[in-house]
Amino acid sequence: MPTLMTGKKALLEMLKAEGVEYIFGNPGTSEGPIIDALEDYPEFKYILTLQEGVAVGMGDAYARATGRAAFVSLHIDSGLANGISLMQDAFTTGTPMVVVSANYDTRKLAERKTDLPEMVRSVTKWSVELTHPDQIPSVMRRAFNEANSHPKGPVYVGLTSNALDGEAEMNIVPSTQVYDAGGPDPAGVAQAAQLLVGSERGIMIIGDRVGEADAVNEAVQIAELLGLPVYQAPGANVGFPTTHPQFMGALALRRAEHREVIGRADSVLAVGADIFSDLFYLTDIQLQESTTLIHIDPRPGAIGRSEPTDIGILANPKLALPALCKIVKTGLSATQKTAIDDRRTAVEEARRAERSAYEAGVAEKWDNALMTPARMLSALSDALPENAVVLDDSVSSKAALRHYIQGEKPGDLIGGRGGAIGWGIGATMGAQCANLDRPVIGIMGDGSSMMTIQGLWTAANDNIPCVFVICNNGMYRVLKVNMDIYKKDILHEEEAGSSYLYMDFPTPFDVAAIANSMGVHGERITKPEEIKPALDRALASGKPALLDMVIDGAL
Repeated sequence: MPTLMTGKKALLEMLKAEGVEYIFGNPGTSEGPIIDALEDYPEFKYILTLQEGVAVGMGDAYARATGRAAFVSLHIDSGLANGISLMQDAFTTGTPMVVVSANYDTRKLAERKTDLPEMVRSVTKWSVELTHPDQIPSVMRRAFNEANSHPKGPVYVGLTSNALDGEAEMNIVPSTQVYDAGGPDPAGVAQAAQLLVGSERGIMIIGDRVGEADAVNEAVQIAELLGLPVYQAPGANVGFPTTHPQFMGALALRRAEHREVIGRADSVLAVGADIFSDLFYLTDIQLQESTTLIHIDPRPGAIGRSEPTDIGILANPKLALPALCKIVKTGLSATQKTAIDDRRTAVEEARRAERSAYEAGVAEKWDNALMTPARMLSALSDALPENAVVLDDSVSSKAALRHYIQGEKPGDLIGGRGGAIGWGIGATMGAQCANLDRPVIGIMGDGSSMMTIQGLWTAANDNIPCVFVICNNGMYRVLKVNMDIYKKDILHEEEAGSSYLYMDFPTPFDVAAIANSMGVHGERITKPEEIKPALDRALASGKPALLDMVIDGAL
């Protein structure tokens, strides 16, 4: 039965119908109607942030931890612009999120009125602006449907003051679950199975959309069935248990040894991944002409986008991988099963060897006066509670973090996409809001933390009891790493030395002091034996805390 109400009331009634609990936001004058209406809706938890990147980071991690769309409220064009960098990462990762901002009265068109949907069209699944109040219920219903449907992603809704303040007869009906019918084409699956069964040097590459589709178990089944080594494509979600004996870690195209792995493969099974994605241009085709590429992905346009693909299957991995397993099982001969068993054993031995080689490589500097990232993260890993949720925005310390800290399932270890820095502060708080019964520890670089350091105030203001761990190396170390790659692999300079201009922080950040000034307990840590007692104190306090780890940034 339609009811007469204002657009701002209809917006909040729709959020209530959708089951929204948190609003992550930074309001401006144009959002005044929404804030005014919130006085009548105490059931919503509005988390006030001082910068829009913090709000988007919170929404991103909250949505990935809960598996349902988060709601983020930004401010007109300026605030929306501040959130775009992390909206881009959310779009690439496939994070369900509904982002709104308010706009001027439509009658101000001649004066100045930004086309807000156009601003964010490239970083959203759908973007639209409303000019009438009675548009709100149907558009918000579609927005949540779009965000939560595979492949998931952020959606933007602009709200003019006409839409918010106007009145109309409206029905409040929430979205319903859209059951994914994106099953695989049987002919494509049969052909893929035949090629994989006949492969002798196959590898598997998994990406963000495996975790998004809740297909981790299915990925494990096909990897074990075929004895494939599994690599993580550049991304953020855990798409495969990192403790699994066939998991070989992140695939970095910029590393010569990983290009050799790709070059040796006679088949590549890529699932839910943006394959061979990298900042640097190395060559237009990465695979050998004799290598077969099979790509399973739910996102239209992902298959064949950058690499010639032999078999492309547009389907939800949750449906495609079991279908592939079923056909592979029926096609394996006794001889092939024996070969796969031998391959699986070899992969497990290779994983152990790589882990041993890493530990041998960091042993030389293990007892240095200034902690190495490996030493710090090893000690932190030993100190973590068993049920901890870890947010990874460690940037150039990522290799050490992923060696020592494991993720069995996507919710255990949530990573930043890395396209933009500044994700970690907000993401740590968003994950804590989604995991009220679990300790949440966010690990981030000092440069990344300073992009959204205002978020510490939000942690104190709303008493969000997460722990921020700062990898404080006094520099943009990742830029130095990338500069070396640029000199060596792009410019082909024999001596890849560089003065690393504008990559150091000569005036060091005392991030612990900054935290204390914002109401968050901060400790500065310089020795590995200080880590566990400090983390124990932080978790026992039931309040937000920051551990400022001073580490060695040497390359």
